[in-house]
Amino acid sequence: MMENVVLTTDIKEYPLLRRGKVRDVYDLGDTLLFVASDRLSVFDVVMPNGIPGKGRVLTQTSLFWFDFLKDVVANHFVTASVDEYPHPLRKYRAELEGRSMIVVKAERVDAECIVRGYISGSMWKELVAARKVGSNTVHGFTFPADLQESGKLAEPLFTPSSKNDVGHDENISYDQLVKLVGKEIAQLCRDKSLAVYEKAADYALTKGIIIADTKFEFGFKDGKFILIDEVLSPDSSRFWPVDKYTVGQAQPSFDKQPIRDYLESTGWNKKPPAPNLPAEVISAAAVRYREAQKLLTGRG
Repeated sequence: MMENVVLTTDIKEYPLLRRGKVRDVYDLGDTLLFVASDRLSVFDVVMPNGIPGKGRVLTQTSLFWFDFLKDVVANHFVTASVDEYPHPLRKYRAELEGRSMIVVKAERVDAECIVRGYISGSMWKELVAARKVGSNTVHGFTFPADLQESGKLAEPLFTPSSKNDVGHDENISYDQLVKLVGKEIAQLCRDKSLAVYEKAADYALTKGIIIADTKFEFGFKDGKFILIDEVLSPDSSRFWPVDKYTVGQAQPSFDKQPIRDYLESTGWNKKPPAPNLPAEVISAAAVRYREAQKLLTGRG
């Protein structure tokens, strides 16, 4: 039996700081409450349907990685135990259990820190476009002429993007990142992103998952550089099954791909309002999310 879908939360005792595509963030004073809903964003449009249990998968997967990676970089996590939450929150236990966490407030670095171990997605599209004009160089990186879609890169690449709360993030070069945030912070972003990716990717391979690419966010708390937001979830990462990996084509992935495929087949123009999704498509995506969590964390 599928659990109920949580599309929004309404905690009246604390101000709602923001309602993002997936997360509701409440201001608790010295800390923040992150609540991962089951909302689903595809092509930057929030769908009318959610994926049952998605918020729990995102939260539990992030909690696993925060602990696994804490020797590489500190993070903003405080607690995910509702028993340790402020008393006014405990009456919302049914909504918060498993899908929420309290985190410290941090000064966010305004950049998406993307690491790619394989070429896919927007970077592959940009390389295809560059090749049409006789180039193999994208954002300062020169790729082998025989590199194919989904091919493994010689070494993981740090390819940041601008952080736009409204609209699309845009891929930028490392030099542009330096201009955006300064040399010292840019170097911290690059070095920690690559270190986190490499440790996580090596571990994931032992669990049958390729982390093709992922994105991180960082911030500062009391002058300390920390990992914030979510980390290495099916929403922020491209997870591919090792046993189905084939170079030269798009890969099956542990995420909302069944929903992307369905929407592409409908001829929808990728602008609001989004169409309702069939139950079988939602179910297929829910299975993929849960499978990723179970393989990586051993739970779920």
